[in-house]
Amino acid sequence: MRYAAVALLFVCTVLPFSGQENTDGPQDEKAKKTYKEAFEYLKQRRTDAALECFKKADKQDGGHCVACQKKMIKYGMELGEWKTAEMAGEEMVTQAQGENLAVAHYQLGIILMDEALSKHKDDLWNRAHDEMTKALEGHASFPSAVYTDGRILAHLKQDDAAKAQFEQFVKMKPEGDPDRQRALRYISQPELARARMAPPFAITTLDGQRVSLDDLKGKVVLLDFWATWCGPCREALPHMRSLAKNFEGQPLVVLSISLDDDEQKWKDYVAKNEMNWLQYRDGGFTGSIAKMFGVEAIPHTFTIDADGVLQDERIGDASIEGKLKKLIGHAKELQAANKPGQ
Repeated sequence: MRYAAVALLFVCTVLPFSGQENTDGPQDEKAKKTYKEAFEYLKQRRTDAALECFKKADKQDGGHCVACQKKMIKYGMELGEWKTAEMAGEEMVTQAQGENLAVAHYQLGIILMDEALSKHKDDLWNRAHDEMTKALEGHASFPSAVYTDGRILAHLKQDDAAKAQFEQFVKMKPEGDPDRQRALRYISQPELARARMAPPFAITTLDGQRVSLDDLKGKVVLLDFWATWCGPCREALPHMRSLAKNFEGQPLVVLSISLDDDEQKWKDYVAKNEMNWLQYRDGGFTGSIAKMFGVEAIPHTFTIDADGVLQDERIGDASIEGKLKKLIGHAKELQAANKPGQ
Protein backbone atom coordinates (compact mmCIF):
# COMPACT_ATOMS: atom_id res chain seq x y z
CA MET A 1 0.00 0.00 0.00
CA ARG A 2 1.41 3.39 -0.98
CA TYR A 3 0.98 4.99 2.45
CA ALA A 4 2.31 2.03 4.43
CA ALA A 5 5.44 4.00 5.36
CA VAL A 6 3.45 6.92 6.79
CA ALA A 7 3.62 6.95 10.60
CA LEU A 8 0.26 6.23 12.19
CA LEU A 9 0.44 8.54 15.20
CA PHE A 10 -2.95 10.09 14.84
CA VAL A 11 -2.73 13.03 17.19
CA CYS A 12 -0.07 15.74 17.12
CA THR A 13 1.80 13.95 14.33
CA VAL A 14 3.82 15.96 11.83
CA LEU A 15 4.27 13.85 8.72
CA PRO A 16 7.35 14.28 6.54
CA PHE A 17 6.87 15.25 2.94
CA SER A 18 9.15 13.78 0.31
CA GLY A 19 12.50 15.49 0.18
CA GLN A 20 15.02 16.26 2.91
CA GLU A 21 15.45 19.48 4.85
CA ASN A 22 18.74 20.18 3.12
CA THR A 23 16.86 20.44 -0.18
CA ASP A 24 13.65 22.16 0.98
CA GLY A 25 15.29 24.85 3.12
CA PRO A 26 15.15 28.55 2.27
CA GLN A 27 16.79 29.83 -0.91
CA ASP A 28 16.89 33.54 -0.07
CA GLU A 29 20.21 34.56 1.54
CA LYS A 30 18.56 36.55 4.35
CA ALA A 31 16.18 33.67 4.97
CA LYS A 32 19.09 31.24 5.22
CA LYS A 33 20.69 33.38 7.92
CA THR A 34 17.43 33.62 9.87
CA TYR A 35 16.82 29.90 9.47
CA LYS A 36 20.27 29.16 10.92
CA GLU A 37 19.58 31.54 13.79
CA ALA A 38 16.43 29.55 14.63
CA PHE A 39 18.49 26.43 15.28
CA GLU A 40 20.77 28.38 17.59
CA TYR A 41 17.72 29.30 19.65
CA LEU A 42 16.67 25.64 19.71
CA LYS A 43 20.07 24.72 21.15
CA GLN A 44 19.38 27.28 23.90
CA ARG A 45 15.93 25.72 24.46
CA ARG A 46 14.32 29.01 23.44
CA THR A 47 11.59 27.41 21.38
CA ASP A 48 9.42 30.53 21.17
CA ALA A 49 12.28 32.57 19.72
CA ALA A 50 13.13 29.76 17.30
CA LEU A 51 9.53 29.66 16.10
CA GLU A 52 9.59 33.40 15.37
CA CYS A 53 12.75 32.91 13.33
CA PHE A 54 11.25 30.06 11.31
CA LYS A 55 8.23 32.29 10.59
CA LYS A 56 10.50 35.17 9.57
CA ALA A 57 12.66 32.93 7.36
CA ASP A 58 9.58 31.58 5.60
CA LYS A 59 8.34 35.12 4.96
CA GLN A 60 11.77 36.21 3.70
CA ASP A 61 11.70 33.23 1.35
CA GLY A 62 8.35 34.26 -0.10
CA GLY A 63 6.39 31.55 1.72
CA HIS A 64 8.25 28.79 -0.14
CA CYS A 65 10.45 27.41 2.66
CA VAL A 66 9.02 23.94 3.24
CA ALA A 67 11.55 23.20 5.98
CA CYS A 68 10.50 26.39 7.77
CA GLN A 69 6.84 25.40 7.47
CA LYS A 70 7.52 21.97 8.96
CA LYS A 71 9.13 23.62 11.97
CA MET A 72 6.31 26.15 12.22
CA ILE A 73 3.87 23.26 12.41
CA LYS A 74 5.91 21.27 14.91
CA TYR A 75 6.65 24.09 17.34
CA GLY A 76 3.41 25.95 16.68
CA MET A 77 1.49 22.89 17.83
CA GLU A 78 3.79 22.34 20.80
CA LEU A 79 3.40 25.94 21.98
CA GLY A 80 -0.28 26.27 21.12
CA GLU A 81 0.48 28.89 18.46
CA TRP A 82 -2.37 27.63 16.33
CA LYS A 83 -2.45 30.55 13.88
CA THR A 84 1.19 29.89 12.98
CA ALA A 85 0.69 26.13 12.63
CA GLU A 86 -2.44 26.63 10.50
CA MET A 87 -0.70 29.14 8.24
CA ALA A 88 2.17 26.75 7.64
CA GLY A 89 -0.23 23.89 6.98
CA GLU A 90 -2.16 25.94 4.46
CA GLU A 91 1.07 26.98 2.72
CA MET A 92 2.07 23.33 2.41
CA VAL A 93 -1.32 22.49 0.89
CA THR A 94 -0.85 25.29 -1.66
CA GLN A 95 2.59 24.03 -2.68
CA ALA A 96 1.96 20.26 -2.57
CA GLN A 97 1.59 18.24 -5.74
CA GLY A 98 0.68 14.67 -6.60
CA GLU A 99 0.36 12.27 -3.69
CA ASN A 100 1.84 14.89 -1.36
CA LEU A 101 -1.36 16.90 -1.73
CA ALA A 102 -3.33 14.22 0.12
CA VAL A 103 -0.68 14.15 2.86
CA ALA A 104 -0.78 17.97 3.07
CA HIS A 105 -4.55 17.99 3.57
CA TYR A 106 -4.15 15.25 6.17
CA GLN A 107 -1.49 17.28 8.00
CA LEU A 108 -3.66 20.38 8.05
CA GLY A 109 -6.52 18.25 9.35
CA ILE A 110 -4.29 16.99 12.17
CA ILE A 111 -3.43 20.58 13.13
CA LEU A 112 -7.10 21.54 13.20
CA MET A 113 -8.01 18.41 15.15
CA ASP A 114 -5.36 19.11 17.78
CA GLU A 115 -6.56 22.71 18.00
CA ALA A 116 -10.14 21.48 18.37
CA LEU A 117 -9.08 19.20 21.22
CA SER A 118 -7.51 22.22 22.90
CA LYS A 119 -10.26 24.76 22.27
CA HIS A 120 -13.37 22.49 22.17
CA LYS A 121 -14.86 24.27 19.16
CA ASP A 122 -17.13 22.47 16.68
CA ASP A 123 -16.13 24.73 13.78
CA LEU A 124 -12.57 23.42 14.11
CA TRP A 125 -13.82 19.82 14.10
CA ASN A 126 -15.82 20.57 10.94
CA ARG A 127 -12.77 22.10 9.25
CA ALA A 128 -10.68 19.10 10.28
CA HIS A 129 -13.29 16.78 8.74
CA ASP A 130 -13.20 18.82 5.51
CA GLU A 131 -9.41 18.39 5.29
CA MET A 132 -9.63 14.62 5.89
CA THR A 133 -12.30 14.41 3.19
CA LYS A 134 -9.96 16.17 0.76
CA ALA A 135 -7.11 13.87 1.76
CA LEU A 136 -9.29 10.83 1.02
CA GLU A 137 -10.46 12.31 -2.26
CA GLY A 138 -6.79 12.44 -3.24
CA HIS A 139 -6.12 8.92 -2.03
CA ALA A 140 -8.99 6.74 -0.80
CA SER A 141 -6.67 4.06 0.63
CA PHE A 142 -5.04 6.35 3.19
CA PRO A 143 -5.38 4.49 6.53
CA SER A 144 -4.28 7.40 8.71
CA ALA A 145 -6.88 9.71 7.19
CA VAL A 146 -9.64 7.10 7.45
CA TYR A 147 -8.93 6.46 11.14
CA THR A 148 -8.52 10.12 12.02
CA ASP A 149 -11.71 11.06 10.21
CA GLY A 150 -13.50 8.46 12.33
CA ARG A 151 -12.25 10.17 15.48
CA ILE A 152 -13.28 13.58 14.15
CA LEU A 153 -16.77 12.36 13.25
CA ALA A 154 -17.10 10.84 16.72
CA HIS A 155 -16.31 14.22 18.26
CA LEU A 156 -18.98 15.75 16.03
CA LYS A 157 -21.39 13.15 17.52
CA GLN A 158 -21.87 11.56 14.07
CA ASP A 159 -21.43 8.07 15.51
CA ASP A 160 -22.79 6.06 12.56
CA ALA A 161 -20.44 7.83 10.13
CA ALA A 162 -17.58 7.40 12.62
CA LYS A 163 -18.27 3.66 12.90
CA ALA A 164 -18.22 3.35 9.12
CA GLN A 165 -14.74 4.89 8.97
CA PHE A 166 -13.44 2.68 11.77
CA GLU A 167 -14.88 -0.39 10.03
CA GLN A 168 -13.09 0.60 6.83
CA PHE A 169 -9.85 1.09 8.75
CA VAL A 170 -10.15 -2.37 10.34
CA LYS A 171 -10.27 -3.89 6.85
CA MET A 172 -7.03 -2.10 5.97
CA LYS A 173 -4.97 -3.36 8.91
CA PRO A 174 -3.78 -6.85 9.89
CA GLU A 175 -5.00 -8.66 12.99
CA GLY A 176 -2.94 -7.85 16.05
CA ASP A 177 -2.18 -4.30 14.90
CA PRO A 178 -2.65 -2.04 17.98
CA ASP A 179 -4.46 0.65 15.99
CA ARG A 180 -6.81 -1.94 14.50
CA GLN A 181 -7.61 -3.17 18.01
CA ARG A 182 -8.35 0.39 19.09
CA ALA A 183 -10.63 0.92 16.09
CA LEU A 184 -12.57 -2.21 17.05
CA ARG A 185 -13.17 -0.72 20.50
CA TYR A 186 -14.40 2.51 18.92
CA ILE A 187 -16.83 0.56 16.74
CA SER A 188 -18.45 -1.03 19.79
CA GLN A 189 -18.12 2.09 21.96
CA PRO A 190 -17.88 5.23 19.77
CA GLU A 191 -18.06 7.44 22.88
CA LEU A 192 -14.52 6.28 23.71
CA ALA A 193 -13.29 8.06 20.58
CA ARG A 194 -14.25 11.29 22.36
CA ALA A 195 -12.35 10.39 25.54
CA ARG A 196 -8.72 10.99 26.51
CA MET A 197 -7.66 7.48 25.58
CA ALA A 198 -4.18 6.17 26.30
CA PRO A 199 -2.22 5.60 23.06
CA PRO A 200 -2.52 2.01 21.80
CA PHE A 201 0.59 -0.14 21.79
CA ALA A 202 1.69 -3.78 21.74
CA ILE A 203 4.94 -5.09 23.28
CA THR A 204 6.69 -8.30 24.27
CA THR A 205 7.64 -8.23 27.95
CA LEU A 206 10.77 -9.58 29.58
CA ASP A 207 9.08 -12.91 30.34
CA GLY A 208 7.97 -13.33 26.71
CA GLN A 209 4.35 -12.24 27.05
CA ARG A 210 2.79 -10.37 24.14
CA VAL A 211 0.88 -7.50 25.76
CA SER A 212 -1.45 -5.14 23.92
CA LEU A 213 -3.05 -2.26 25.80
CA ASP A 214 -6.44 -2.94 24.25
CA ASP A 215 -6.23 -6.62 25.20
CA LEU A 216 -6.22 -5.39 28.80
CA LYS A 217 -9.65 -3.77 28.54
CA GLY A 218 -11.67 -4.38 31.66
CA LYS A 219 -8.55 -3.98 33.81
CA VAL A 220 -6.86 -0.96 35.32
CA VAL A 221 -3.34 -0.43 33.95
CA LEU A 222 -0.52 1.30 35.80
CA LEU A 223 2.39 2.27 33.56
CA ASP A 224 5.62 2.96 35.43
CA PHE A 225 8.43 4.62 33.46
CA TRP A 226 11.81 4.26 35.18
CA ALA A 227 15.52 3.37 34.72
CA THR A 228 18.25 1.70 36.75
CA TRP A 229 20.42 4.85 36.50
CA CYS A 230 17.65 7.03 37.99
CA GLY A 231 18.15 7.62 41.74
CA PRO A 232 14.53 8.66 42.47
CA CYS A 233 13.35 5.59 40.54
CA ARG A 234 15.45 3.30 42.73
CA GLU A 235 14.04 5.04 45.80
CA ALA A 236 10.49 4.52 44.49
CA LEU A 237 11.04 0.80 43.82
CA PRO A 238 9.84 -0.43 47.25
CA HIS A 239 6.61 1.51 46.75
CA MET A 240 6.06 0.02 43.30
CA ARG A 241 6.85 -3.46 44.60
CA SER A 242 4.32 -2.93 47.41
CA LEU A 243 1.66 -1.81 44.93
CA ALA A 244 2.17 -4.86 42.74
CA LYS A 245 1.99 -7.18 45.76
CA ASN A 246 -0.94 -5.53 47.58
CA PHE A 247 -3.17 -5.47 44.49
CA GLU A 248 -2.22 -8.96 43.33
CA GLY A 249 -5.31 -10.86 42.17
CA GLN A 250 -7.21 -7.63 41.49
CA PRO A 251 -8.16 -6.36 38.01
CA LEU A 252 -4.94 -4.34 37.86
CA VAL A 253 -1.93 -4.74 35.56
CA VAL A 254 1.33 -3.07 36.57
CA LEU A 255 3.73 -2.58 33.67
CA SER A 256 7.16 -1.09 34.34
CA ILE A 257 8.80 0.41 31.25
CA SER A 258 12.55 0.90 31.56
CA LEU A 259 14.41 3.64 29.71
CA ASP A 260 17.73 1.81 30.10
CA ASP A 261 20.06 1.49 27.12
CA ASP A 262 22.00 -1.40 28.66
CA GLU A 263 19.80 -4.48 28.30
CA GLN A 264 21.88 -6.78 30.49
CA LYS A 265 22.15 -4.25 33.30
CA TRP A 266 18.37 -3.86 33.22
CA LYS A 267 17.79 -7.63 33.28
CA ASP A 268 20.21 -8.10 36.17
CA TYR A 269 18.60 -5.28 38.17
CA VAL A 270 15.09 -6.66 37.65
CA ALA A 271 16.17 -10.13 38.75
CA LYS A 272 18.18 -8.92 41.75
CA ASN A 273 15.33 -6.76 43.03
CA GLU A 274 12.62 -9.39 42.44
CA MET A 275 10.56 -7.16 40.17
CA ASN A 276 8.09 -9.93 39.39
CA TRP A 277 5.44 -7.88 37.63
CA LEU A 278 5.45 -7.12 33.88
CA GLN A 279 8.71 -5.56 32.66
CA TYR A 280 9.63 -4.00 29.31
CA ARG A 281 12.70 -2.08 28.12
CA ASP A 282 11.96 0.86 25.82
CA GLY A 283 15.56 2.02 25.48
CA GLY A 284 15.66 5.69 26.50
CA PHE A 285 13.51 8.80 26.22
CA THR A 286 13.43 8.33 22.44
CA GLY A 287 11.86 4.88 22.80
CA SER A 288 8.55 4.38 21.02
CA ILE A 289 6.41 4.05 24.16
CA ALA A 290 8.13 6.91 26.00
CA LYS A 291 7.61 9.21 23.00
CA MET A 292 4.01 8.05 22.65
CA PHE A 293 3.27 9.14 26.23
CA GLY A 294 5.46 12.25 26.12
CA VAL A 295 7.75 11.09 28.92
CA GLU A 296 10.55 13.58 29.59
CA ALA A 297 11.22 12.91 33.30
CA ILE A 298 11.22 9.81 35.49
CA PRO A 299 9.87 8.20 37.58
CA HIS A 300 6.64 8.87 35.70
CA THR A 301 3.40 6.93 36.10
CA PHE A 302 0.17 6.82 34.10
CA THR A 303 -3.02 5.28 35.45
CA ILE A 304 -5.44 3.98 32.80
CA ASP A 305 -8.97 2.86 33.66
CA ALA A 306 -10.83 -0.27 32.53
CA ASP A 307 -12.06 1.54 29.40
CA GLY A 308 -8.55 2.58 28.37
CA VAL A 309 -9.01 6.22 29.41
CA LEU A 310 -6.09 8.08 30.98
CA GLN A 311 -7.16 8.98 34.50
CA ASP A 312 -3.99 10.04 36.28
CA GLU A 313 -0.41 11.11 35.55
CA ARG A 314 2.30 11.65 38.14
CA ILE A 315 5.98 12.58 38.01
CA GLY A 316 7.90 11.33 41.03
CA ASP A 317 6.95 8.79 43.69
CA ALA A 318 3.37 9.64 44.65
CA SER A 319 0.62 8.00 46.67
CA ILE A 320 -1.85 6.62 44.14
CA GLU A 321 -3.41 3.80 46.18
CA GLY A 322 -6.69 5.70 46.66
CA LYS A 323 -7.05 6.35 42.93
CA LEU A 324 -6.25 2.73 42.10
CA LYS A 325 -8.80 1.38 44.61
CA LYS A 326 -11.52 3.55 43.10
CA LEU A 327 -10.72 2.52 39.53
CA ILE A 328 -10.38 -1.16 40.50
CA GLY A 329 -13.80 -0.96 42.15
CA HIS A 330 -15.27 0.33 38.88
CA ALA A 331 -13.48 -2.41 36.94
CA LYS A 332 -15.05 -5.03 39.22
CA GLU A 333 -18.48 -3.52 38.62
CA LEU A 334 -17.94 -3.77 34.86
CA GLN A 335 -16.81 -7.38 35.17
CA ALA A 336 -19.90 -8.26 37.22
CA ALA A 337 -22.18 -6.53 34.72
CA ASN A 338 -20.62 -8.42 31.79
CA LYS A 339 -20.94 -11.86 33.36
CA PRO A 340 -23.23 -14.27 31.44
CA GLY A 341 -26.75 -14.14 32.76
CA GLN A 342 -26.43 -10.64 34.13
